[in-house]
Amino acid sequence: MNAFVVWDLEPTLIPGFEYLRWYSICWVIGIIVGYQIMKKVYEKEGLPVIELDKLVTYLMFGIILGARLGHVLFYDPVYYWNHPIEVLPFRLEPEFQFTGLAGLASHGGFLGALIVLYLYVRKFKRDFLWLLDQLMIAGAVLGGFIRLGNLLNSEIIGIPTNVPWAFVFTRIDQIPRHPAQLYEAIFYLLIGVAAYLLWKSRKFENKKGFIFGLGMTLIFTQRFFIEFLKENQVAFEQNLLLNMGQILSFIPVLAGIYLVVRSLKQIKQST
Repeated sequence: MNAFVVWDLEPTLIPGFEYLRWYSICWVIGIIVGYQIMKKVYEKEGLPVIELDKLVTYLMFGIILGARLGHVLFYDPVYYWNHPIEVLPFRLEPEFQFTGLAGLASHGGFLGALIVLYLYVRKFKRDFLWLLDQLMIAGAVLGGFIRLGNLLNSEIIGIPTNVPWAFVFTRIDQIPRHPAQLYEAIFYLLIGVAAYLLWKSRKFENKKGFIFGLGMTLIFTQRFFIEFLKENQVAFEQNLLLNMGQILSFIPVLAGIYLVVRSLKQIKQST
């Protein structure tokens, strides 16, 4: 008989304190770790750290707003059209309830980050691709912690399986499932480490866009394939050959490949 992992963790850190959730804590840890990584990058590049503080403010606004609107537009537009107040982090019916960081779409967060970064580089006169290369390190690490938060929250669960490392999410049912959140978290963190090593090597210092393009390609490629191991998030996906997460991954993968090829051509031309 397989000894599956029985996962019955409460989503709240302290029972009764609904606002103090593991998911939110993972977000905070990811932001802190990402900030420390970017602080080291800024110091290494001789840039003022105070500028980084403003960058983090831009990013948090763009990521959270983009992720929320992405969920609304990509996954449940009809519902939120009829319940527009619930786009905000609370609901009023049947009684007031603070929902916090619930209902976020990573593709929307990614797009939101790109938009605010464009505004940031225009204001502070930084190179867009150069900044994206540096941020791939912190962004991948943050993505890993967010997926760990999904695991702790028993959400975005995998499909049934009998593999020895299957998780039984008792808050959902008693069926052994792929820990898809853990798979993604591991990939995110590995991509973050790889991006850091590439940055530290300085080999691609003048090949702007390579680290970001490679990271984006790897992140959304693994996302595409791991989606096959996940339960669909919304009902309309049941009738689709590919789910929404997979469909939305095509453009980032193609854009990432383009940036990698573009930077490799720069390398070839410079030799």
